[in-house]
Amino acid sequence: MRFKRLDLNLLVALDVLLETRSVSQAASRMNLSQPAMSSALARLREYFGDELLVADGKRLYPTPYAELLMPQVRDCLGRLDALVSSPSAFDPSTSQRRFSIICSDYIAASLLVPLSARLAAEAPNIVLDIVAVTDDSAAQLDRGKADILVTLDDYVHPDHPAELLFEEHQVVAGWRENPLFSRPLTEADVLSCGHVTVAVGRSRTSSFADRALAIMGKSRRIEVTTESFLAVPWLISGTQRLAFMHERLARAVTKIFPIAFAPVPFEFPTMRELAQHHRARDSDTGLQWLRRQLTEVSALP
Repeated sequence: MRFKRLDLNLLVALDVLLETRSVSQAASRMNLSQPAMSSALARLREYFGDELLVADGKRLYPTPYAELLMPQVRDCLGRLDALVSSPSAFDPSTSQRRFSIICSDYIAASLLVPLSARLAAEAPNIVLDIVAVTDDSAAQLDRGKADILVTLDDYVHPDHPAELLFEEHQVVAGWRENPLFSRPLTEADVLSCGHVTVAVGRSRTSSFADRALAIMGKSRRIEVTTESFLAVPWLISGTQRLAFMHERLARAVTKIFPIAFAPVPFEFPTMRELAQHHRARDSDTGLQWLRRQLTEVSALP
């Protein structure tokens, strides 16, 4: 299909080229041969009257004009995707849509597990594609690679709408046989023990608890660092280690692991989890339905 002499398929190629900055990688992602992708780039250069991508060594870099085009192309493709993927009438009982949700494993366990159970009864043909949060999750949402991003308010993308799902308290968790849990915890107890903590992604982004402790000027002795919130119960069971844990997750894992938890024995900030979607998807009736489901599940005790 052409629009003003432009083959609209070339916009998809341009988006992938600008993202990968490599003809071979773009060709692989689009299941095209490298000559076909080179031909697409040549046609794009001719149409826009700009080189778009220029070689510097073995890498391609976008021209200033291409940098200006990049957000417009992504927004255009996002709106086209919303247009073709959301029929005017959405019936969850018969829909076979696939929804992609980026979130941490803590959110997957505490929020998406009950959501999945609800969908099994009310929307049995809908597929949830749960994707692990990474350093570029907000960028993935911006590129239209996910339907919903569930993240802390510190990490939402500034260009897309977000709504509060719930506020979360942190608790101190440990092995049920740890004698510290036979009495009220003190600040000295918490800060003097060895701890398990979580750091996410290639950049090893600190957890909410670690950032809050750093702001307060409090330090603890870290003995184990993991990428997974769900690994923490395994790593504290049978030891004297402690861990700061989301209260929802703590309540869930105590049904499975020999874990006890107690309130943090000093003033500690509340965490806010938000659900974010691409602005081009505001009118997507299916996504509106899924967002309502998330909000309702978040309100469950």
